[in-house]
Formats: sequence, structure tokens, C-alpha cells
Amino acid sequence: MFVLGIDPGLSRCGYGVVERSGRKTEAVAIGVVRTPSKAPTAQRLASIHQELRCLTEEYHPDVVAIERVFFQVNARTAMGVAQVSGLAMAIGVLAGAEVVEYTPNQVKEAVAGWGSASKEQMQRMVQSLLALPHLPSPPDAADAAAVALCHLAHASSRQLIEAAKQP
Repeated sequence: MFVLGIDPGLSRCGYGVVERSGRKTEAVAIGVVRTPSKAPTAQRLASIHQELRCLTEEYHPDVVAIERVFFQVNARTAMGVAQVSGLAMAIGVLAGAEVVEYTPNQVKEAVAGWGSASKEQMQRMVQSLLALPHLPSPPDAADAAAVALCHLAHASSRQLIEAAKQP
């Protein structure tokens, strides 16, 4: 199963493509799409759209997992995050993937075991869980991989529950 995790942001949109095959989970691609803050919003969204579309075309994810827009003090930042989140949802659906959202707390609990884990703790857990040689950086990239890992953890739980329901 391929999962494309997205940490939406207008300046930095993190992505993490994670593959689970049997018991083995590995990072296939982790990175950040950056856009210049001085560029018009439409141009920035088009750039992110192009990059995310390329990722879905290259990896054909079964699932696109997105970190849910959470309350932010800065309304302008929240708007950009929401716009990129919607873009990622549409791209996922058009690619034929299941699209799911997870709150930041759900991601932290699934990956670090604690809903108040710091950015550095999340980076270290992603590094450990994916057996990466280096700390994934910047944090947006690690966060996106963590969203993908969160989905895999939740998917495993759902499979166990469904199996228990079978006679």
C-alpha cells in the first residue's frame, strides 16, 4: 500500500510517500514543495498543484492522507493551509485514491504515542520508524511522513476490527 502524506502549507507543503508491504514500511519519497512568499496566491497554488499531481502520477498512492486544518492564530496562514488542503483532496480524488484527514493530535499520538510531542520528537520518531539514515528535514517533510504513518497505524486498527467482526 502506498500512502501519500501531506502537511499542507502555502509556503512549505510537506509530502511523504510511504509504502507498506507486509510488515515492512519504508519511505519512498520525502520532501517539501516551496513557493515564494511574494508570488501571487494563484501562482503558488498552481505550483503546488503541479508538484502534488506529479507525485500522484509517479507513485499512484492508494491513499492521500492530509493533516487536517487546525486552528491557527494567523487567519492568513490558515487560509493558505485550507486552500492547499482542498487542492490536495481534489488531486487525491482525481488520482483515484482514498482521501482521509487526521488532526495534528491524531498524528502525534499514532507516531510518537503522545499528542503533545514536539517537532523534534516527531522528526526522531519518523526517522526511527522508517529507518532513515538522517533526521528528516525540514519538519514539514517529517510531518507529512508522520501523517502517512498515522494512516497506516489507523488502517491496521481498522483491519483488526473488521477481522473481529467476521464470523
